[in-house]
Amino acid sequence: MASNDEIRGVLVQSGEERLLLPNATIAEVLSRAPVTPIDGAPAWLAGRIDWHGWQVPLVAFAQMTGLPLGTSQAQNKIVVLKALGGNPDLPYYALLTPSFPRLVSVPRDGLLADATEEELPVGVQVRVLLGDEVAILPDLQAVEKQISEALARAA
Repeated sequence: MASNDEIRGVLVQSGEERLLLPNATIAEVLSRAPVTPIDGAPAWLAGRIDWHGWQVPLVAFAQMTGLPLGTSQAQNKIVVLKALGGNPDLPYYALLTPSFPRLVSVPRDGLLADATEEELPVGVQVRVLLGDEVAILPDLQAVEKQISEALARAA
């Protein structure tokens, strides 16, 4: 049971990086789902999945942000996220990941910003140290904006 001094988070692998997401944003984790390609979409927008009646855009986060892709390109899990931007056309989006996300308890004062990078890619809010692990806090609003813009251009 998490105490009030802890926040529940989820680590999701993307390329060589791990994304730290609030547990509350995760709607579901799928082992696989058929992906429908989107004509004219950028390479990081892998397509759409049909999830509970929604056509959910599927994103390769590392590709979107230009982060290192890593050696394993097997993207066989899908994490469906609740969009936070309030766009009625984009209530959910999904991230590709090679492995199941890992639930973590984050001490409220336990995240240290890693200030070694001058410039962070669009979609990355900050790189943090979580114990001895480095993780990325994604800028979810920027990610949602990029998805919306890419979908509008592809339409």
